[in-house]
Amino acid sequence: MKNKLVLLSLLLAGTTTVVSAQTKEKSYSESWKDNIFISVGAGVQGTTNPDSKFGKNLTPLINVSVGKFVTPVWGFRGQVYGWNSKMTTNYPFESVNAPEVKREENYFGINLDGMMNLTNLFCGYKLGRVFELNFFIGPSMNVVKNFKGWDAFYNSEKVVENGQTYVKGVLVPEKSTPKDHEVRCLVGASLGLGAKFNINPKWAIDIEARGQVTPSILGAYSSGKTDGYIHLTAGATYTFGGKKFVSCNSKIDQSAINDELNKYRNELAQAQTDLADTKNAMVNARPVTQEVVKEVQVAGPRAIFFKIGSAKIDDYGMVNIQLAAKILKANPDKKYKIAGYCDQATGSVKWNQELSEKRAQAVYDAFIKEGVDKKQLELIGNGGTPNMFDKDSLNRVVIME
Repeated sequence: MKNKLVLLSLLLAGTTTVVSAQTKEKSYSESWKDNIFISVGAGVQGTTNPDSKFGKNLTPLINVSVGKFVTPVWGFRGQVYGWNSKMTTNYPFESVNAPEVKREENYFGINLDGMMNLTNLFCGYKLGRVFELNFFIGPSMNVVKNFKGWDAFYNSEKVVENGQTYVKGVLVPEKSTPKDHEVRCLVGASLGLGAKFNINPKWAIDIEARGQVTPSILGAYSSGKTDGYIHLTAGATYTFGGKKFVSCNSKIDQSAINDELNKYRNELAQAQTDLADTKNAMVNARPVTQEVVKEVQVAGPRAIFFKIGSAKIDDYGMVNIQLAAKILKANPDKKYKIAGYCDQATGSVKWNQELSEKRAQAVYDAFIKEGVDKKQLELIGNGGTPNMFDKDSLNRVVIME
């Protein structure tokens, strides 16, 4: 009877503690393997080079990305992209009114993006959301084999001006050639926005716009030292295993918890009534003989509750451990089985088993720190067992009995 009273009291106190502790919702990737994705895209790019009109600078663009979202808001990715860059211009022969010609260089580039899911940031994470908007920013590097300068060719012509004759060099575009053709790594930066339309937890359609600033990919073909690029692409993303985020501090169903509290209150009140009736019956059964009974404290069942995903003992739990340690030290023949549990609704079987063992170990270590002989303690991890109680929050517990 006393054991039942102790356990019901602790469950009642633990339920109240869980309600007060879990108020803010957070999520994270349970494993490093979760929320890894690969994306492919294709579209067009254009440069804002001063030597040519934007409409004449459009070229195809393809990209492949691999990345991971660590939380529903924050992620990162690496992207390889490229094809070629071109423009139609008469640089560097505009002084002789040379006709415009097409200049182009093949290249590839690498983007390292930090990613922020704006939808989850401002609206909260919701599994199954169809539309999401992402912001990304980071350094870039373009690798290209281009020309650095020109070997200009001039024809000598006699020119008469103000009655004087002198020789003037006239630039000849057809005989001028670019020089210093070398591979160069051009470091820049970029940022952009991406719209994601989720088909299911694994597949999504992407539309992205990116702005980039980089040293000129066209090199000697351009008068500008720096180019601005605009990338517009559409593609698809595949998330391996689907999106998987585990809630750190799930919102509590208040009405359900209140029902659970009332249930334990009623059971506790009934147990107290039954105990009082039993005591009265014992007194009435022995009206003449009086026995002096020394009350011996016993190591009855106790419960230590934990926050979701945590193996840290709070102040309420330490009070229970200190009381139980006092009893165990006074009764060296008594033993406790320390059994850790997890709720099955959160995490994988492997994760729950490891977490239940960590919780049991934390309680075990606390007993040792309080001076309890380790021979009086036995560790058990029950992460993979079915839930003992109706509500998930009550199964994040270590039971000592």
